[in-house]
Amino acid sequence: MHISAERIAQIEARRDEVQASMTRADLPADAFVRLSKEYAEIEPVARAAHEVRRLRQELAALDYMTGGADADADPLMREMAQEEMQILKSQLPAAERALALQLLPRDSADARPAMLEIRAGTGGDEAALFAGDLFRMYQRYADSVGWKMELMSANPSEAGGYKEVVASVTGTGVFAKLKFESGVHRVQRVPVTESGGRIHTSAATVAVLPEPEEVDVQIADSDLKIDIYRASGAGGQHVNTTDSAVRITHLPSGLVVIQQDERSQHKNKAKAMQVLRARLYEAERERTQSEQAGARKAMVGSGDRSERIRTYNFPQGRVTDHRINLTLHRLPEILEGPGLAEVIDALIAEDEAARLAQLDGIG
Repeated sequence: MHISAERIAQIEARRDEVQASMTRADLPADAFVRLSKEYAEIEPVARAAHEVRRLRQELAALDYMTGGADADADPLMREMAQEEMQILKSQLPAAERALALQLLPRDSADARPAMLEIRAGTGGDEAALFAGDLFRMYQRYADSVGWKMELMSANPSEAGGYKEVVASVTGTGVFAKLKFESGVHRVQRVPVTESGGRIHTSAATVAVLPEPEEVDVQIADSDLKIDIYRASGAGGQHVNTTDSAVRITHLPSGLVVIQQDERSQHKNKAKAMQVLRARLYEAERERTQSEQAGARKAMVGSGDRSERIRTYNFPQGRVTDHRINLTLHRLPEILEGPGLAEVIDALIAEDEAARLAQLDGIG
């Protein structure tokens, strides 16, 4: 993808213009916030554009020295210039690609925190245990990159693990990193209860939803039916002693969110509303993306939560991501959390390459 000199000049000029506007003494506070946000977005693009411009200018100057127009150039200087040109020519494609990546349309949700939902699928107790393994994997990965993970609700299985677990993940670039985790994760291993040593296949479904701000999703009180009741299940002496559990039904969509993990009714309601906003926001995103089918095709996988995306094979110690045909024989490290970074980075790189190819008219 070739970016013209005019386009590079426009990018750098806009960065300088925004920077100058931010220094005005009479700038209103809301305008400063808006300009600060634009500057944060355009500055890395302008930095990449500057690097491309620098390399092209230096190459043009060296080309002149090597005889393009300067026939009287010293032979030794010409040889040194040719060597330098080879170095710069090897650097330019990477710099141009970095700029092209910066210019790719951004998913507006990439910078948002995310709601992580994991549900046990086929496989009974073994599926619940696997759901627990996945939850711990994401917890440890979040810790390794400095994110914060807050448990929103959990439905533990008697055998261990979870029938369902929901957590809120906050930090830098959370949704951008985790969005390709949505789908069906399959495990192949010998369950601890299996005396014959046979390998069983179980599954868990992962959904990653970008968390909106309250202003992004307007929910009218009249659209909600809120039921308060006594919590049930694990919880010690506080269970069934107070009406703290909350069930919220969003009448227009039929979505239902139940929250009973906190002892406080108000905390349960706040968490339930947080989950509801994320689900409504994702439903609207899916509707918009279905209208932009062409852009959707460029993404890694379909994003469909029923799509089998990854297999964790314990006997072979491997993890295979079926969307990009990536197989790593590092299952323990990946389940420990930090090793997941290699899979996530490969998915992001594949998505970027597909979108660049589409822009080039190749894909």
